[in-house]
Amino acid sequence: MSDPSANSQTDDLLAPTAGLSGGVRTASKHDSGPKHVAGEAVYIDDIIEPFGTLHLAPGAATIAHGKITKMDLSKVRSAPGVVCVLTADDIPGVNDVSPAHTHDEPVLPDGLVQFYGQPVFCVAAETRAQARAAAKLADIEYEELPAVLSVDEALEKQLFVAPPHVMKQGDAASALAKAKHRRSARMEIGGQDHFYLEGQITFAVPQEDGDVLLHCSTQHPSEVQHNIANVLGRPANAVTVEVRRMGGGFGGKETQASQWAALAAIVAVKTGRPAKFRLDRDDDMVMTGKRHDFIVDYDVGFDDDGRICGLDIQYAANCGFSADLSAAIADRAMFHTDNAYYLGDVEIRSYRCKTNLVSNTAFRGFGGPQGMVAIERIIDEIAMTVGRDPLDVRIANYYGTDDRNTTPYHMVVEDNVLGDLTDDILAASDYRKRRADVEAFNAQSPVLKKGLSLTPVKFGISFTTSFLNQAGALIHVYQDGSVHLNHGGTEMGQGLFIKVAQVVAEEFQIDLDQIKITATNTGKVPNTSATAASSGADMNGMAARDAAMTIKNRLITFAAEKYGVAEAAVRFVPGKVIIGDQAELSFADVIKQAYLARVSLSATGYYATPKIHYDRENASGRPFYYFAYGMACSEVLIDTLTGENKVTRVDIIHDVGQSLNPAIDRGQIEGGFIQGMGWLTTEELWWDDRGNLRTHAPSTYKIPACSDRPEDFRMELWSSGRNVEKTIHRSKAVGEPPLMLAISVHRAIADAIASVADHKVIPALNTPATPEAVLYAVADVAKRMMQNVGQSMPAAGE
Repeated sequence: MSDPSANSQTDDLLAPTAGLSGGVRTASKHDSGPKHVAGEAVYIDDIIEPFGTLHLAPGAATIAHGKITKMDLSKVRSAPGVVCVLTADDIPGVNDVSPAHTHDEPVLPDGLVQFYGQPVFCVAAETRAQARAAAKLADIEYEELPAVLSVDEALEKQLFVAPPHVMKQGDAASALAKAKHRRSARMEIGGQDHFYLEGQITFAVPQEDGDVLLHCSTQHPSEVQHNIANVLGRPANAVTVEVRRMGGGFGGKETQASQWAALAAIVAVKTGRPAKFRLDRDDDMVMTGKRHDFIVDYDVGFDDDGRICGLDIQYAANCGFSADLSAAIADRAMFHTDNAYYLGDVEIRSYRCKTNLVSNTAFRGFGGPQGMVAIERIIDEIAMTVGRDPLDVRIANYYGTDDRNTTPYHMVVEDNVLGDLTDDILAASDYRKRRADVEAFNAQSPVLKKGLSLTPVKFGISFTTSFLNQAGALIHVYQDGSVHLNHGGTEMGQGLFIKVAQVVAEEFQIDLDQIKITATNTGKVPNTSATAASSGADMNGMAARDAAMTIKNRLITFAAEKYGVAEAAVRFVPGKVIIGDQAELSFADVIKQAYLARVSLSATGYYATPKIHYDRENASGRPFYYFAYGMACSEVLIDTLTGENKVTRVDIIHDVGQSLNPAIDRGQIEGGFIQGMGWLTTEELWWDDRGNLRTHAPSTYKIPACSDRPEDFRMELWSSGRNVEKTIHRSKAVGEPPLMLAISVHRAIADAIASVADHKVIPALNTPATPEAVLYAVADVAKRMMQNVGQSMPAAGE
């Protein structure tokens, strides 16, 4: 492997090449963009089905917890078009698709139902309509068992999918006892459905020798490969997984694709016919995991300036019936309890609660948003208690230098840009003046109230499971100079493929249209990590660059020998290779000559993220390579009579380092912010007392619409951004961090509610802040204001 930090033209990876079409820092269009607009982008359901393709549908449980005492599927099997019906008995290998091999997530349950809607059998028929109709004909009886449907009940019964975890620094109990001011409260944080445009889908095509090719909408092809091999009782080389593009993922396809892929693979191998499993939207929402909902209990001590002296905070995450990735997600919530703030003496406890609901899973931010929204509410509560502007309290608690730069997990914050970013957004948003304007408006407006909040983001970049921080790539250069690029990352609309192609174009100094971006395939690049943790471009970009450099160095050695010049005299410039004073050839001409001279024009690349290490037992180390930063100032308007709310203006400055593609990055920031806004304001998941999800369609589950976009949306990439670490061309990750910028919307709504009582009563505003929740919070603030006239201000929730 060549050194990924070395470069024959520039060592610090900062300087893009002028005149190169589509190199790094160019706002190149998304490679699939024109196809998306024209309807020509091929998703899995667009692949032409071979003759004889079977279609699958699930049969779902109608209880949340219990034993199956009778399952008569005779009517299902005899229904029109049905070819086969699968139960747990039909699984040839291991009946498990748990991502961490905890063996708690069966493909199909062997007699025990653990959540309402759990697939208990699967139908394969000639058409999808026939399969869905047949699935309704099952005669199933149950012995119902008590169902745990809430975090509080799981805590009471000590039901967990993973052991509790503690992270601490200093002595929180002593610090709290000595603090001049002290507040404690509870916050409830709602979950979120991924609501990707393309639902879960796998198209399985049988191959020779019982092998199978899976076209699967997954962020983690290698995990699907290994899981399905285990389910089939075959080695991993018998399963090939291919992903050209997904219609969205957001974490919902990191682990959740395996169950549907397993069933499709079993049918394909069993029948020798292609098999497609395409979940209906309602089934998808009922049967797949969400963002974890949390209950947070905190006790915070602080001084007259609002500076935190001590914090004791407890998280209880609703994990659902199985472990999935809950341990790592709950850990990241702990990692991001601090957000941008030095917490000093702090103790963080986390409980990973087992309930009889669908198993919750990864979602953009991976637990980080839950930790950050909690600390931002705490900051606002402190500010109201000491009577200071919340922004000033935030600044007072920022990470600094020397004795105020260590996180609760004992990592030193070395790349702190909070002060500079704050200065820039203060100027861009005119926050100070607008704060006065909001107060003036509220003083003369009895019904409509405005709120304003400016919140920071500091988000750690890397998988916190260290071995996942590796990536591979494969590059072929053909005789005509065209390039075939493949790597382990997956494209889910976020622009990863075009960014990595730009890296390769920059290295070879060729135009972007000379590079063919090919589907992710486990038969080309093996043992890949999920495209997650915002690390797709960081790792796959470096791996692809490593492969390109290997070929480039071979070409340099060849050219130097052939033309009798020093290797340093061989230079790649846009579209050409200059060989000292002997020749100036096109890239294609050099490739042709190298081929004739028997120089290998194919190479693999590899990258492993440096510096990271973490001792989980002691909750200490460096789990992140670097931090991504951002700032958002949001202004909202609420109607105190209806609870309706509207975001009227947003100012964002986000640090992407030296952007690989400014157009893609801007899209990620805007989209992430809107998705975060949906989580915090409109997207409410609601289960009935039987554990049946009732918000399982767009008619009942409200994602943001175009009309919800702020009327005045101002966003810029931070002009001073530069990664101090040697990332790919000094860029920074941009997938997940922008979502947390939307916390400013939630805090602005709370600010507007607090104005009802002249900021003398702390609103107990949970998430999501739906109109109903806002209306209740307004009424509660008004009621407590009247009850506590002349008394000290109560804590939130009292």
